[in-house]
Amino acid sequence: MTASTPSASRRAFLQRASALSVAGAATPLALSLAAIGEAAAQAAPQADDYKALVCVFLQGGNDYANTLVPYDSASHEIYRAMRSNIALPRDEALAATLLKPTVALPEGRQFAFAPGLAPLLPLFDAGRLAVLQNIGTLIEPVSKAQYSLGRGKVRLPPKLFSHNDQQSFWQASAAEGATVGWGGRLGDLFAAGNGRATFSGVSVAGNAVFLSGKTAVQYQVTPTGSVTVNGIKAPLFGSVACQELLKDLMTTSSGANVFEAEYARIGRRAIEANDTLNAALAQATPLATAFPAGNPLANQLKMVARMISARRPLGARRQVFFVALGGFDTHDSLAKNHPLLMAQLGTALAAFYRATQELGLADRITTFTASDFGRSLVSNNGGSDHGWGGVQWVLGDAVQGRAYVGRAPVLANDGPDDVGQGRLLPTLSVDQMTATLARWFGVPAGDLPMMLPNLSNHTQQDLGFLMPHA
Repeated sequence: MTASTPSASRRAFLQRASALSVAGAATPLALSLAAIGEAAAQAAPQADDYKALVCVFLQGGNDYANTLVPYDSASHEIYRAMRSNIALPRDEALAATLLKPTVALPEGRQFAFAPGLAPLLPLFDAGRLAVLQNIGTLIEPVSKAQYSLGRGKVRLPPKLFSHNDQQSFWQASAAEGATVGWGGRLGDLFAAGNGRATFSGVSVAGNAVFLSGKTAVQYQVTPTGSVTVNGIKAPLFGSVACQELLKDLMTTSSGANVFEAEYARIGRRAIEANDTLNAALAQATPLATAFPAGNPLANQLKMVARMISARRPLGARRQVFFVALGGFDTHDSLAKNHPLLMAQLGTALAAFYRATQELGLADRITTFTASDFGRSLVSNNGGSDHGWGGVQWVLGDAVQGRAYVGRAPVLANDGPDDVGQGRLLPTLSVDQMTATLARWFGVPAGDLPMMLPNLSNHTQQDLGFLMPHA
């Protein structure tokens, strides 16, 4: 099915979704999302119409300037002066990862990937990767002059520079304590279109508010698969009676207590999901793509690829995944630790992209990075402090790549993009990136405000880094 020849069911979906968006102010969010999900299920095309979003979260706040390194002579000299003890030299290794976009940056500015990201350079050159410059959490566009007036004069994300709160704002548009993330809202919208709603949102990195919805519940797996309750699969302590008793405790309820009933429901769901996933993975063709050993992010992404390979027996048409790599809170030892993280990231993402090609879904799987915040351009002894704006990228065959998205920040102490200590004031919002991903995923434009309450504050709501959605 193409955008130029929509089916009657798709037209019905759009009409119903449009009506819901008009009524949204008077309709409870959970009911609206459930109804849109029902419409999406009715409009769902053939079973091989599959799409997935994969969020790669870099926990701790990834250092902007040593990920996307200023390379032209003038910019590199400023960069070196601001962080002389942690700056990457302008040498052959950096020249080998110089980015050459289709449209050159103004004023002769150039950037290179950190050498550890060299595996991603061919993907950038092939137009499969786009770089989002100076992106961060925003409620509304903010100038430096407005920021200097203080929180009472301008709306700013709560608790800026705080790990937990900015991770939450990235994932849920609210500070720590938020219960619904935008990936979970996608799960609310599209769960009804999946054969098994359980697998709409999957985390391979533990609990994440990103995947929590109003009705959708994130499914958590380990890099080796689902967590099996061994005590109900074989005699417990050598006793079949104990085995059956444990299963009974986990799955049955007298109905007299709401908490007991909910516990039993969750127990049944976990056991059924485990059996379903294991059976589906057993049916799937093993992946031939090699993933780097000893790489925790690669292990997680391999599990994502395996689950996608089992999409048909799982009945999945739309899925959102969450993986994470820690260690990015580089207040010290940045010169030692950050290159290792970049190498893990580069090799893991390159392997995952090759797996999407093997699956024949490279244009149907879009991977993107995220992090708490960028870090200060000014070095702090052997590292850098918490910042604000940072660099992210999107990867996949649907990406309109070999391009920079957004404006490169001005490198200058107390410059127009510096709100203090080299902390960059974002010029792209997380909401703009999210809206672009969601539209490609299939969310009607009229329903984006339900996912992203601050999106209407931004004039440009589609950043254009993805092919037009089908």
